[in-house]
Formats: sequence, structure tokens, C-alpha cells
Amino acid sequence: MDFHYSVSTTKSVEEAVQAIEQNLQTHKFGVLWQLDLTAKLQSKGIPFERQYRVLEVCNPFEAANVLAKNDLVGYFLPCKVVVYEQNGQTHIGLPKPTALIGLLKDRELQAIAEKIELTLIQVLESSK
Repeated sequence: MDFHYSVSTTKSVEEAVQAIEQNLQTHKFGVLWQLDLTAKLQSKGIPFERQYRVLEVCNPFEAANVLAKNDLVGYFLPCKVVVYEQNGQTHIGLPKPTALIGLLKDRELQAIAEKIELTLIQVLESSK
């Protein structure tokens, strides 16, 4: 089982980020924070030219639900979605919540993670 789910798109990185933000809202998720990794690395004097964004996304109701069951889930929150350029193509991906939650070996949490993962995969698919 892959630890991630990824799609490719013909959209630019900026267009893909905008599509993700819009599609997340329809599923009661939001972007808590966005890191422009390219700009951050360049500001530190590191020559990194590819566009690379990291979005931290969250559904507050689901976050509260899983944290109420196990505080260790906080190590996996918020969920991350990455958007980056590679070989002239834009890629969108995320670490699968089921892969991360699977480390806790809790069937109830695993079921919740499956639901969240399906939602985030829908967001990625509709954003490409």
C-alpha cells in the first residue's frame, strides 16, 4: 500500500492551489496555513527553482473527533496537501491518513481516517 495519493494536472501550481481551496470548502475543510517552500528556500539563499507548496488542511469537526479518541492523533494533524512542479507538470498529492493512523492500530480511528482519506482524494480528483 502506498503511503500517498497523487494526481497530475495541466493547471499551474497557483491554479491548482486555488482549485484545492475551493474544493476543500465544499467538504467543510479549510486551509489553515500555506507554505511557499520555493520562496522560503530562496529567502535562505538556497537555489531552488521549482514551484512547491505545502497546504495544511483541516476539518475542525473531524479533528476534534479524532483528538477526543486519542491525543497521539495530533502528531498527524493537520493533514497535508502538496502541490509542486516536476518536469514541467503540476502534481498534487497527500500522505494517506489511513497510512498514518494505521500506526496507532485503532480500528475506530482507522474507519474515521478512511472517510477523511476518501474525501481528500475527491478534493484532489476534482482539483486536477
